[in-house]
Amino acid sequence: MNFALPTKEQLTQYARALNLHLESQEIDLLHEYLEPFAEGYASLEASERKYAPIDCADRIYRLPADEENLLGAWRVKTSIKRRNHGSLDGSTVVIKDNILLRGVPMSNGAAALEGLIPEYDAHVVTRMLDAGAEIKGKSTCEYLCLSGGSGTASSGVVQNPRRPGYSTGGSSSGSAALVVAGEVDMGLGTDQGGSVRIPASWTGACGMKGTRGLVSYSGAVPMESSIDYIGPITRTVRDNARCLEVIAGDDLPQTSQSVTTGSYTAALGEPIDGMRIAVVQEGFHQASSEADVDSCVMDAAADFRSLGASVDAISIPEHLEGIAMWSAIVSDGFHQTLKMSGVGYNYDGVYSQNFRQAMERFAEDLSEAPVNAKLLFLLGKHLEKYKGHYYAVAKNLAHHLRAAYDKAFEHYDLLVMPTTVQKPQPNPIPGTTDATDIIVAQAFGNILNTCQFNVSGHPAMSVPCGLRDGLPIGMMLVGRYYDEAAIYRAAYSFEQSTPWEGR
Repeated sequence: MNFALPTKEQLTQYARALNLHLESQEIDLLHEYLEPFAEGYASLEASERKYAPIDCADRIYRLPADEENLLGAWRVKTSIKRRNHGSLDGSTVVIKDNILLRGVPMSNGAAALEGLIPEYDAHVVTRMLDAGAEIKGKSTCEYLCLSGGSGTASSGVVQNPRRPGYSTGGSSSGSAALVVAGEVDMGLGTDQGGSVRIPASWTGACGMKGTRGLVSYSGAVPMESSIDYIGPITRTVRDNARCLEVIAGDDLPQTSQSVTTGSYTAALGEPIDGMRIAVVQEGFHQASSEADVDSCVMDAAADFRSLGASVDAISIPEHLEGIAMWSAIVSDGFHQTLKMSGVGYNYDGVYSQNFRQAMERFAEDLSEAPVNAKLLFLLGKHLEKYKGHYYAVAKNLAHHLRAAYDKAFEHYDLLVMPTTVQKPQPNPIPGTTDATDIIVAQAFGNILNTCQFNVSGHPAMSVPCGLRDGLPIGMMLVGRYYDEAAIYRAAYSFEQSTPWEGR
């Protein structure tokens, strides 16, 4: 791409569009002043050419055959391993298809992006490979990761391994399905409003969204930089802690944020005597809540008493207000990212030019988008008339939301509530009259207890706590900033006390 200065005629047009009155002599002068800028952009292009593309020949991949992809959860299969020692030696991992894996195709759930080959590994991929893990492939994710259900990927619906025909939840749908089906040991997902925790809840897995900034987002597709997270999905609490130990922390030179990591596996097995746990009333009895979900999580929370913890019910009214805050942030933020060809501002990670170019082509025709994505596209465009007003309001209120949770943490170590307010629901059947209603209901109805913690930044984990009608229910444990160890400590104690399938 070659930068060209605007002509004087173009400057005149731009000035009109900006309601900027300029005389012709001012246009001439400004055009002259712009010449050094052209030199600067040319130097950037020359500098970029110094860095040769990374050779991808060592990365072998294949598309899965139909008979080995009965859940619709695989996008690409690989066998990538860097070393035979490390804390994850012998562990197999699947990577969500919005996380860059060098030399391996990705689509971010959209057919229009198929054929995109990333030129970099995401930071978490490097960490996993350095720890001895084997990456078995990429997992299906929902269309641009915009859904809390599993029926919007261009490649088709992802089936719940515990009950085919039912949703896994999203948007990290494929990672959760493959982990629970036993096809891999661990899955990496991304979480902008619950997309790690929701599928963990609906499949009976453990899914952790760490503290804001704990895990580098470098090399994952941004939606809105202040709500983007990467987290592990596993069958057990121990495997989840092992995975987070590997991917937590940011040693990228361009990132200045300081984070506090810990030995999360060391917390496993520690007694929870004396822990103070608060059941947040606003997480229950919502308009769409199912009674058996509420009672299952209440019973599970009460079990902490027999394990030595104190359990109280508290009220945090701001919890319900956080949904509107998240909605405003994601609507405006995602729209701006889409306008920038998926680049997104204020992103500290490595930018993929291959992805940017693919998104530039993609944005030329959005007609293949599912109904929930079309809704967000149109809402984002409409919000332009408000010039960031609601985004700014929501970001200001986010400080009050965090403060409300922090006030509770002055007296309690953990907060508890249902991860999702409903049990897994049937997947939409393409072509049926109610398919769009189901897609919209699952896309936005599953985030009612999860999205607030993307805004506030607190760590939150879904752990399976029981079955009702043969369908799993997730309990969400929320902790103080950088106190993932407390979450793992309580989750492991709960997991080991009684098999959750029998609760």
